[in-house]
Amino acid sequence: MIFDRIINEDCLEGMRRIESDAVSLVIADPPYELQQHNEKGGSAFGKKGRDYHQCIDHLQSGVSNEVLEECLRVCKHPNMYVFCSKDQLPQLLTFALSHGLKYDLLTWHKTNPVPTCNNKYLSDTEYIVFMRNGANLYGTYETKRKYFITPTNTDDKKAWGHPTPKPVPIIQTLIENSSQTGDIILDPYMGSGTTAIAAIRSNRHYIGFELNKDYFEIAKKRIEVEAAQLTLF
Repeated sequence: MIFDRIINEDCLEGMRRIESDAVSLVIADPPYELQQHNEKGGSAFGKKGRDYHQCIDHLQSGVSNEVLEECLRVCKHPNMYVFCSKDQLPQLLTFALSHGLKYDLLTWHKTNPVPTCNNKYLSDTEYIVFMRNGANLYGTYETKRKYFITPTNTDDKKAWGHPTPKPVPIIQTLIENSSQTGDIILDPYMGSGTTAIAAIRSNRHYIGFELNKDYFEIAKKRIEVEAAQLTLF
């Protein structure tokens, strides 16, 4: 398998070409947030976000079980983090239990959530379902906390034009807790390339898929900038 690259195609098709037991960790951050609508039925992220997701039918309710099955197949040992909203929790936990996987529920609490709270609680928490079986958990007392408290990643959002980039330190912590130097990290929904950046900074390899051409080009550019910065030191 050729690693340290991202591929502009549907992740399900791409993963089917990866041999079994090829990667050490999966980090999946499907663009479920862009499916959320405001009180008037419009997308909270504008027309571009709606167009992006209208063309990915199997993501309408989060990660499909078919994608999760492929993630398990390509892992040396079941070992994956899946970002999700509360609506996807029942499906993901049912999947973990039906496959005999251990699971933990991690959370990311945002200190600057979107100020829309009519008849509901703030959208200030995202969930991360961690599933594994046979994979080691590394890290330290400090890195093994089950929650992160940070602002949303507005700097990378402005710099790279992706609506919901995760903070690199969160992804880097997950990678370093659940893999070792030189391991291959798979991201089925690469977005603007955050997982690739975190993998590079953790001395891991990466492979990822991104269906949207614009975000694919953004991720490529972002990785090129990261690589150029590394050569300066």
